[in-house]
Amino acid sequence: MRQARTSRVHDGLLVTAGTVLAVAAMEGIGRSQVFGDNWPPLSQLLDVLNDPVTRPLLGRSLDATAVAAGLGLLVGTLVALAVAVLGVVVPVLRAGLDRLAAVVNAVPLIALGPLLIATVGREGSSTVIAALAVGFVMFVSITSGLDAASTAHRDVLAVLGASRTTTLLRLQLPASVPTVLDGLTQAAPAAVLGAVVGEWFGAPRGLGTLLVSTMQNFQTLLLWTAGLVAALLAMAFYGVMVALRSLLAWRFQ
Repeated sequence: MRQARTSRVHDGLLVTAGTVLAVAAMEGIGRSQVFGDNWPPLSQLLDVLNDPVTRPLLGRSLDATAVAAGLGLLVGTLVALAVAVLGVVVPVLRAGLDRLAAVVNAVPLIALGPLLIATVGREGSSTVIAALAVGFVMFVSITSGLDAASTAHRDVLAVLGASRTTTLLRLQLPASVPTVLDGLTQAAPAAVLGAVVGEWFGAPRGLGTLLVSTMQNFQTLLLWTAGLVAALLAMAFYGVMVALRSLLAWRFQ
């Protein structure tokens, strides 16, 4: 217990030190004008965040991206779970499903934008791309977790005459929870990235839309601020999943 507490304190100190160094570096580079006006100091970005004119715009964009990323995370996880479970229940499909997931993951997300606009529309494309960004990570995590159940436990259920479905529900799914939670910590920031990329293709609102607009209009401060907000959103998603993992993982170990 004491060792675990010491490790958490050590990790917390490292995170704090890294954050302070990153903030100091960004402020110092901006103040020194090494890159001219293209790299503003962090303090100016905070002023933009507090500006009563730009704050509502950033808030609306943040809300739209957060909703798209959250829906994408949920949809991508559920689809990955369904495909992984299908491979367990019908083993003959397992190899084909693995290859299909690899092929879908190999397609660049940005190349899917025009196709998604023609099918799901501009508003839905960000959610779909977020789900695609999440899907492969979660598929790998879930399949690995389902295979993590011990051979001895599988043999006991087989001797007792348990079906594949019973084995899945009583053994494999509970055994997969820690691995699935680890996958969610990686998938959550990917969902934010997918949502932002999806918004580049003409979404009516969102941080991705704001990034494109400010870049085209050379609004450097607002561009950096939108990027900062997107990074903070990804960190928030990651932090929520880490907290969820800490809360639930120990119950299934």
